[in-house]
Amino acid sequence: MTVNVSTQRIIPARRPKRTIKVGLVAGGLGTYWPQFPHLLPQLQASAKYVSQRIGAMDVELVDAGFISDPQEGAIAAEKLRAAGCDMIVMFLTTYMTSSMVIPIAQRSNSPVLVINLQPTEQMDHANFDTGDWLAYCGACPLPEVANAFERAGVPFRSVSGFLREERAWTKIHGWIQAAGIRAMLRNSRHGIMGHLYPGMLDVSTDMTMVTTHFGGHMEVLEFDDLRVRVEKATEKEINAVLDETRSIFDLDSTVNDDDLRWAGQVAVGLRRLIDDFDISSLAYYHRGLDGEIHERLGAGMILGCSLLTAEGVPAVGEYELRTSIGMLMFDRIGAGGSFTEFQGLNFNSGVVEMGHDGPAHLSITNDRPILRGLGVFHGKRGYGVSVEIGVKHGPVTTFGVNQRKNGSYQFVASEGEVVAGPRLLLGNTTSLIDFGMNPGEWCDAWSATGVPHHWALGTGHRVAELRSIAELLDIEMVVI
Repeated sequence: MTVNVSTQRIIPARRPKRTIKVGLVAGGLGTYWPQFPHLLPQLQASAKYVSQRIGAMDVELVDAGFISDPQEGAIAAEKLRAAGCDMIVMFLTTYMTSSMVIPIAQRSNSPVLVINLQPTEQMDHANFDTGDWLAYCGACPLPEVANAFERAGVPFRSVSGFLREERAWTKIHGWIQAAGIRAMLRNSRHGIMGHLYPGMLDVSTDMTMVTTHFGGHMEVLEFDDLRVRVEKATEKEINAVLDETRSIFDLDSTVNDDDLRWAGQVAVGLRRLIDDFDISSLAYYHRGLDGEIHERLGAGMILGCSLLTAEGVPAVGEYELRTSIGMLMFDRIGAGGSFTEFQGLNFNSGVVEMGHDGPAHLSITNDRPILRGLGVFHGKRGYGVSVEIGVKHGPVTTFGVNQRKNGSYQFVASEGEVVAGPRLLLGNTTSLIDFGMNPGEWCDAWSATGVPHHWALGTGHRVAELRSIAELLDIEMVVI
């Protein structure tokens, strides 16, 4: 039985996130302008439309304007280099020489996206003259630019379409989003607190390799860093968190008042810890002994970690650093991202049962989340309250960050559907997922990749977005 049941769903306010900075340059061959007087105004109008569409994507746009020769290309290159863009978008409006854009790509040290968007779906062949045709000729320099980039060692990607084609704009948005994830990771501060869960060799992560593959900073935290902040939590702060908790969760009758208050006090300390160290993600574990303070801290963290995860700071147990980073990526693309592992296989229903005892991402719950009191956390010391949710029914993606024997990183992902059915009511994030195949076959295929036994579960089919992120990070991706 639960108390204070409500159908209203509330989640904590999101923390501010870094804005993606996108550089844009459009261009064409200046030799054409005196030959075809109406061509340049038409191309500039197209460039203005592209600028407006990208500027509406919740980005900081640095528009270097329209270039017509290598000299103007060099000026644009310096402007975009100085701006420190997360991605450079080059709009090929008509034929232009590769010499006009090579310096932009080389100096920016940023991922480059080349776009070729002709004015409409097709030319009016019966009525077009040469000037009209050239407005549709952005495809002409695309192989030239690609060849020049290949020889210059500049990674290359492109989107071709027409100016108001939503398919093309979806792909453009996807690449810009991927560049934002790359930049976010390079500016992230990943906290690791406590120590590895004993014996979990798959979870063990080399901090240097995290920085090597993703960038960012590793902040090593002590449980005492949390302890001193929990001790300083005021009654007013604790009461505020408990009021927030009651507005978000339905409280099961198993919840003990003392345990709930302790979880609220730990949540106050966790938020202060995240603020003081400017943490982007957190992985933690500490065993503790005989009810001493560190054991109590470890057992009291699930509520606070779920609140943090919903605010955009994934916080996971069992020292699972790579999964917290995967959840951070999922969060930033709007997929939520909850900590999960196998719970069982249902061969009658054809589903894989997944979940974990925290944290949950409160933005992707199917119903109002429940706080449940636990006499014991499976495999961990202590007792207290845990978060129970079911992920929204519909399309989902599992996403694991794997490390291979040669030290390289690998993304592993699979798309499925969360379906209705009987779930375990154990204070876990539990979901039933149909991957369109025998659950035993899927379990074997997923495990054969060597992915660790924790991963992120997010809403939506996200493989296309993850592929773009993987390419910009130069990380291999495997799809089951």
